[in-house]
Amino acid sequence: MKIYINTDTYNEKAVKTRDKLISICKKHDMDITENPDEAKLICSIGGDGTFLKSSKLSPGKPLLGINCGTLGYLTDINPEDIDKAIEDLLNGKYFIEEHMMLDAVVIKEDGEKIDIEPALNEMAISKNGFGVVRFDTIVDGKLINSYTADGILVCTPTGSTAYNLSCGGPIVDPTTEILTLTPIAAHSLLNRSIIFSDNSTIEIKITQLRNNTQAYVLSDGSPLEITTNDTVRIRKSKHITKIVKLNWQSFIDVIHNKIK
Repeated sequence: MKIYINTDTYNEKAVKTRDKLISICKKHDMDITENPDEAKLICSIGGDGTFLKSSKLSPGKPLLGINCGTLGYLTDINPEDIDKAIEDLLNGKYFIEEHMMLDAVVIKEDGEKIDIEPALNEMAISKNGFGVVRFDTIVDGKLINSYTADGILVCTPTGSTAYNLSCGGPIVDPTTEILTLTPIAAHSLLNRSIIFSDNSTIEIKITQLRNNTQAYVLSDGSPLEITTNDTVRIRKSKHITKIVKLNWQSFIDVIHNKIK
C-alpha cells in the first residue's frame, strides 16, 4: 500500500508521530509517496484543521486521521494506537464512511465566476472589521431572508460540530446529506438555522458592507475577499471525503465522548 502523510509541522507531537508512522510503515513494507495523487491512502497527522486541509489534497482518496490536536472530532486514532491501527488496516479491519462536501462559486457583478475549492465542513461568509454585512439569502431561486449580520454559514453534516455549533446551529449525523444554513450574530428575529435538502442551491448576495467592513467567503477557513453585489453560489459537491474508520463508535458515542 502506498500512502501520503500530511503533517502539522508546527505541532511537535505531530512531527514525532509522523516519524513513528514512517518507521511502522517501513516495517510493514508500505511505500510512502510525496505525491498525494499517487497514494492509495492519505494519513493526516494533527488536529481537525490538518484533517480538513488533507481532505482537499486528493478528493475521493481514503483519509485516515491521527489525532495530535485537542478535541479530535474528525481524527479518532490516537498516536499510541498507531501500531494496531496499521495492522487492522492491512488486515482489512476497517470501514469507509463517506462524507459529503460543498462546492462554491463567486459570481461578480460583471458576470465573472471564481471557483472555490471544495469544503468538508462549511462555506462561511464572514466579515473583518467593526461594521456588519447586509446580504440576501436565496434558495432555489427564492428569497428566504435579507440579513444584517456578521456573516452566515452553509455547512455539511460533518461541519455541524464546528463553527456551526458555536453559532448555535444543530448537531447533525455526519453520514446524512443535508445543508444547514446558520446566520452569524444576525440582527434579526430570524436568527435560527434552516435545514435544506442536499439538492438545494443556496446563494448569498452581498448587498452592503457598512463602515468599511471587508467580507470574505471561506472554504473550511481558506479566504477569498468578496464585495458588494457579489453572489456566492453553494451546492453539494460531486466530491466526497472517504474517512477510514478503525473503530465502531456510533455517532451517539462520539457525541457522548467528545462534545460535553
